[in-house]
Amino acid sequence: MLRTTNTTRPTTLEELLSPEVAARISRLDITSRKVFSGKLKGERRSKRRGESVEFADHRPYVVGDDLRHIDWNIFGRLDRLFLKLFLEEEDLSLHIVVDCSASMDAGEPSKFLFAQRLAAALGYIGLVNLNRVAVSAIGSRPNDAEFERGESTPSGPAETGLVSSLRDLRGKRRLQDLSAYLMGLEPSGGTRFTDGCKRVALSRRGKGVMLIVSDFFVKEGYETGLRLLKGHGYDLFAIQVLSPQEMQPTIGGDLRLKDMEDGDTAEVTISAPLLKKYTQILNAYCNRLHEFCAQRDIVHMTVKSDTAVDTFVLEYLRRRGLVR
Repeated sequence: MLRTTNTTRPTTLEELLSPEVAARISRLDITSRKVFSGKLKGERRSKRRGESVEFADHRPYVVGDDLRHIDWNIFGRLDRLFLKLFLEEEDLSLHIVVDCSASMDAGEPSKFLFAQRLAAALGYIGLVNLNRVAVSAIGSRPNDAEFERGESTPSGPAETGLVSSLRDLRGKRRLQDLSAYLMGLEPSGGTRFTDGCKRVALSRRGKGVMLIVSDFFVKEGYETGLRLLKGHGYDLFAIQVLSPQEMQPTIGGDLRLKDMEDGDTAEVTISAPLLKKYTQILNAYCNRLHEFCAQRDIVHMTVKSDTAVDTFVLEYLRRRGLVR
């Protein structure tokens, strides 16, 4: 795939998440196919009993119970002590992992631009529902690169595979922090997918929902990285972003191709039979990824970078159970 030239990066929150898109998704909430226990009070019903304003049940009073929770109306009728139980509300962790390798900076529109806007949209949904939101960028960068952006945490040397991360966002007021972090990301270098996933898996806290947005074009293989993310108590969604030009290439002739991540070169003659073979190989690769995810209860979805983010969230992600 040819690298995008003169890519326009979002520089304001409105360019990253338009008011129209925010209005369309504001009533949604992040959901999980699994039941997880949150760490903080939130707006999500729990199966546990706790303290809230929503009544759940009664149980007989036992010595040591809080007298403030006794239902005195029942005592007046039955002359017996019962305790009122309420539905406990919990928060849900949402962790978004964005692939910042150079291959994401390809296509028209750019795959990375779609990843930024999707991360902003889902992060916005999490923040307005008082969930804990974290964003991590995986890839590689020069050893001397510095990230001094808000509360982001640089990973250190490039070989770690984790470019930076932003953690423990909660509440709509943190939307500016989220957008500033996403707009500050720049795709470059190789993927280092396994190392990045390992760092994310070791550093995250609690349980919840994790979304990884990538093209999954990983020479070292994506299998180990996805196993690491899946194995730590998160409901995992793998969103594979491909550009229209990758799915239906229009280039032709004698070309000298250079890998934008590791610099490998190859001289090829692009013909109709070769493009047909390319399409078959791409479809087979995506099918293997889908099968790998399905066998491990990971939701895999493929989306073109020219898809409207609000359409993808409202129609496709809602259908797959990430939002409701």
